[in-house]
Amino acid sequence: MSHGVMPARRYIRVTGKRRRMNGKIEKRVMIVTGIGAVIAGFFIFDLGQYLSLSYLKESQARFQSLYGQHPVPVISGYMLLYISVTALSLPGAAVLTLAGGALFGLLAGTVVVSFASTIGATLACVVARFLLRDWVQGKFGDKLVAVNEGVRKEGAFYLFTMRLIPAIPFFVINLVMGLTRMPLRTFFWVSQVGMLAGTIVYVNAGKELGKIDSLSGILSPTLILSFIVLGLFPIAARKLMSLFRARYRNAVEM
Repeated sequence: MSHGVMPARRYIRVTGKRRRMNGKIEKRVMIVTGIGAVIAGFFIFDLGQYLSLSYLKESQARFQSLYGQHPVPVISGYMLLYISVTALSLPGAAVLTLAGGALFGLLAGTVVVSFASTIGATLACVVARFLLRDWVQGKFGDKLVAVNEGVRKEGAFYLFTMRLIPAIPFFVINLVMGLTRMPLRTFFWVSQVGMLAGTIVYVNAGKELGKIDSLSGILSPTLILSFIVLGLFPIAARKLMSLFRARYRNAVEM
């Protein structure tokens, strides 16, 4: 009796496991297909023209009039658009940030852009984690042990630094951090704090939209250097504190 029951139980477990795996694969295929279709439509129908600096400058008066009549729907629509663009890693986030300053002013624009950009970045991180992390961990798991351990200990500091360095693309950070084991709540609040300085700079520039000829002119070399120094400071301070603690312990033990 027992010899007949055990294989049946194993068969049920194996079958259930295969079904769950097939279900996860089907979900991933559906998500990839949906995301791919949206991204393809964005480029096929040239929707990027509506997220350009020239279009924003031409439409500023019309958008401001619409915002004056329907502030809540406009803010909601703006946030939905911003979240979608950042979550799908589409080009146009910088122009949308300028639009936030032009429409809502410095204070309201900073708040709206800060939350929209952070929510979008977190969603991009979630998508990368759901679609790619298991595969990457399975293929390079032994090589990523040190990376995951480093992220666990000092990931917040590294993420904060990367958010402050304009040379590192916004979407790359979202996708790369999605492959790590950093908790999403940590990713969210560190990203929001780390992106705040750059958000304020772009939102403030959006207030003077008519004077902006290109996105490259917003960040001067001095300002970029300041962001880099500000980003490196927390890691340097942490390393120095660790060094001082180690020397203090050695001195006490001697």
